[in-house]
Amino acid sequence: MADASAEPVFGVLESVSGLLWKTRSCDYRKGLAISQRLNVPSIVGQVLAARSVDLQNAESFLNPKLRDELPDPSTLLDMNKAVDRVIEALVKSQKIAVFGDYDVDGATSSALLKRYFGAIGFDLEIYIPDRVKEGYGPSIGAFQSLLKRKAELVLTVDCGTTAYDALAFAETVGLDVIVLDHHSSGPSVPKCAALVNPNRMDDRSGQGALAAVGVVFLFLVALNRSLRLRGFFGDIAEPNLLSWLDLVALGTVCDVVPLRGLNRALVRQGIRVLAKRRNLGLAVLGDIVGLEGYPDSYHLGFVFGPRLNAGGRVGDPDLGHQLLTTEDPDVACDLATRLDTLNEERRAIEALHLEEAFAQVEGRLDSAEVIVVEGRNWHPGVIGLVASRLAERFRRPSLAISVHRGLAKGSGRSVRGVDIGNLITGACQAEILESGGGHPMAAGFTLRADKLPELRGFLERRVSANSGNSKPIFLELDAVLGVSGVSAELVESFDNVGPFGAGNPRPRIAFQNLRVVRADKVGDGSHVRCIFGSEGGDRLKGIAFRASDRPMGQALLTAKFLHVAGSLRINTWGGEAGSATVC
Repeated sequence: MADASAEPVFGVLESVSGLLWKTRSCDYRKGLAISQRLNVPSIVGQVLAARSVDLQNAESFLNPKLRDELPDPSTLLDMNKAVDRVIEALVKSQKIAVFGDYDVDGATSSALLKRYFGAIGFDLEIYIPDRVKEGYGPSIGAFQSLLKRKAELVLTVDCGTTAYDALAFAETVGLDVIVLDHHSSGPSVPKCAALVNPNRMDDRSGQGALAAVGVVFLFLVALNRSLRLRGFFGDIAEPNLLSWLDLVALGTVCDVVPLRGLNRALVRQGIRVLAKRRNLGLAVLGDIVGLEGYPDSYHLGFVFGPRLNAGGRVGDPDLGHQLLTTEDPDVACDLATRLDTLNEERRAIEALHLEEAFAQVEGRLDSAEVIVVEGRNWHPGVIGLVASRLAERFRRPSLAISVHRGLAKGSGRSVRGVDIGNLITGACQAEILESGGGHPMAAGFTLRADKLPELRGFLERRVSANSGNSKPIFLELDAVLGVSGVSAELVESFDNVGPFGAGNPRPRIAFQNLRVVRADKVGDGSHVRCIFGSEGGDRLKGIAFRASDRPMGQALLTAKFLHVAGSLRINTWGGEAGSATVC
């Protein structure tokens, strides 16, 4: 957290993006002690101290090990019930199906299960719903379809916690369902064979930060352990769960869960697996997009993630998990190419909807605690991205809603301090929504269109009651540097603090009074590329993504001198690896 009592950095009370620049609260003595004990630059010790890393656990933070962070999976409620029911199905040779969500978390969860069960000699039926035709989560129609395919046990992944009607139907027809999920639950749980969800209200495991793929991974750890104890692996090789941590890392980063504790260890180890290019689909997709060098969480979240999501958003929802499980090079190439093309189509649709959404926000932003935009027949596959862009731009919880024939389907994204999953659960309990669910930073829901004014009022009242809207919004800075202090070695030392993402952002550095030597639009015209110069003649390259039509971009394109804040990365553009760039 920023130190509210400290003087604003460079006196910046309000930047061009409307932010008050403050340094993160930090015990500098603790930072110095960390740097001395671990033999790292003092600025790295400062960054760690500002992230509440103690001297005792600083080494494990920099080098997280899965064996130190991995809990006993049985601490999750219903885990043992889930394992026992799956083993029963294996023993009886019952057909097992997986109902997965259509996003990256769902696709990686489904692929992880597909690979594990394939390794022990069992083929799973994978069912991914069509976002437009079927909506989110299990439905009676989907279960009827799986019954026709002779399924006797269904595992739902990244969904199912609030699917009361569908799970009640499954019980009446004798279809057992195990829910492996992480979304917020209400006070009651649906009837099912097992509900493994660290965010169900009666779970005490303390693993609520996991993405669904993390829950699935723990489930497989528990299942593998139980099968080992029963002597199952006498004739077949025991699967190496660690070899699939690239899938776990991908789903974890893309679902924007906090990268601390177990999540941090899963992603750090998963990136190492990804770098070995063992997953054919990801390797081919990386080649198609021109991925070079060692991957990191940025590539997971902004290179692989959008393309894997594109199938579920505007194309065939099956494409993501198929790419992650294929072993056929020709199939992998075809799937990766299709996903890359669909991602371009998705971007075009998103741009059109965003233009409409921003037009709706104009004129009513000052009075809104929550941003709610709606459009007739907006594509359901991109409304989550529209909500995300709005939350990013205006730093308020944002909902984007598509209205079609009297029914409204929406997606919400939030900001720190506002649990949008709980808001949507509350709106369901108030009978405003017909269905909905989510987690602190994202949610989805459905309601009748005539209930939209009631939903707006409900959200405004709930957020306003706990709002600190009158307080300034901070840009938290880790350090102030001169351009001469920037080097590739410094950036590499920062990288040891990664993986970066939610809960552990890349360090932000501030530079005072830099001259804008050059600035121009690049890419599709939405990004601004710059060169900054210091009084001493040192140069620093920079880029502001999706900023050309925003105050930041306009300032870069027109100003002569600016205070600049951003994160540092090694520049690999144009074969210039080794120099540093501020983003």
